[in-house]
This record gives sequence, structure tokens and C-alpha cells, in this order.
Amino acid sequence: MFRIAIVEDDSGSRTQLREYLRRFGDEQDCVFQIDEYQDGDEIVENYLADYDILLIDIELPLLNGMSAAEEIRRRDADVEIIFVTHTTQYAIRGYRVSALDYLVKPITYEAFAEALSRAIERREVGGDRYLTLNIRGGHRRIRVQGIRYVEVQDHDLTYHTTEGDITVRGTFREAETRLSEEGFFRCNKGILVNLAYVDAIEGQNVRLGGEVIRLGNNRKRSFMDALNRYMYR
Repeated sequence: MFRIAIVEDDSGSRTQLREYLRRFGDEQDCVFQIDEYQDGDEIVENYLADYDILLIDIELPLLNGMSAAEEIRRRDADVEIIFVTHTTQYAIRGYRVSALDYLVKPITYEAFAEALSRAIERREVGGDRYLTLNIRGGHRRIRVQGIRYVEVQDHDLTYHTTEGDITVRGTFREAETRLSEEGFFRCNKGILVNLAYVDAIEGQNVRLGGEVIRLGNNRKRSFMDALNRYMYR
């Protein structure tokens, strides 16, 4: 399933884009979850960085689509952006937000399908999965594959990632629930390890690069079983 947002103030254009998505889904056997916004400020206000594709009209009454895209790109480096516009005069600014395409009105289904196919292909080729974290002042989207391990201290969760550490409020149960199907395993009561980063098990210790994490009592056998299943899946 792909999450798609339509940002368009004209009801007729929103209906057309919805119908094009329905037709494309029927033809290509794709499932879309679609949200609709009538202005750029609506999507920017509580943007959660969990969309796959944005269809954004540039000419919007309050916050125009280009300015909305610039703000979204600061929070989300990966979403595919397709602009809907009457003109391509904004192309240079579009490069700054890594826009995938421009659909010039009136939009034909053939042009729409070609742009959407490219966006979907880029999402599928990447194959990355993401986790949205609630941080102070907003949200941050991180690659699941980039999380090395998660550590709980009091009521804080620290995500140790390949790009640095991120600390948020949360519970260990919450993290374990969200990551249990992503190749993570609990090695003690406070640390959840991404099995992809395990370099060695030495006695009661798990080595992740230059870091050593202690296995909890009676956790070694179950940890070894999980690691073997992961390696030979």
C-alpha cells in the first residue's frame, strides 16, 4: 500500500486526481491510502513524514505548493513530490525540493500514469522502511535499517542510528512492538538490538562494531536462535 496526499484547492481537480488514482490502482493492482488537503498550510501544520507520494498544486491561496514542499522537504528527505501546475516556470525552485515531476493542467491520464509509475518505482527500488518519531517541536522520520539498537532509560528511548543518537519519550514495550517484525531482538531488559549489526557473540556479550552489549540472564540461547533464524531466513 502507498500513502498519497493530494494538496489541491480546486474540487474538480481533486476529483480528477482521485479518479486517476483509482484507475491506476485497478490497472496496476496497487492499493492507495489517500488523504486530501485544500491548502499547503493544512498539510504542513501536522506533517508526520509518513507519505510515499505528494501530489501538490503550486497555485494555492494561503501557503503555495512550492513553499509547502520546501517546508516538507526539511522534515522528510524521501517523499516523492509531483507538482500539479498551469506552468513549468517554477522548475528551478523545484530542483531545490527534488521534485520528481510536473504535471501541467489539463492533466491527461497518460501523463499522470507515467509520473506515478516513476514515483512508485523509486519507492519500491529503495525498499527502505521508516519509523516516525515524536521529537520536541515536531516529528522525525528515520530509516529502520539505520537503527543499530534501541536503549531505554527511565521514560526515554534512545535510538542509536548510523547517523547519530535520537532520544524521545517512550516505553521499551512500545519500541519492541514497533520493531519486532523488523529483525530486532531484546538482548536484556533495556536494549533492543538490530540483528543486522551483530558482529559477534562473545560469552554473554553481543558485539556491534566497537560497542559491547551484555546479554541478560537466560537470554543467550533465545538470542542465538533469533540470530540464526535471521541469518538463514
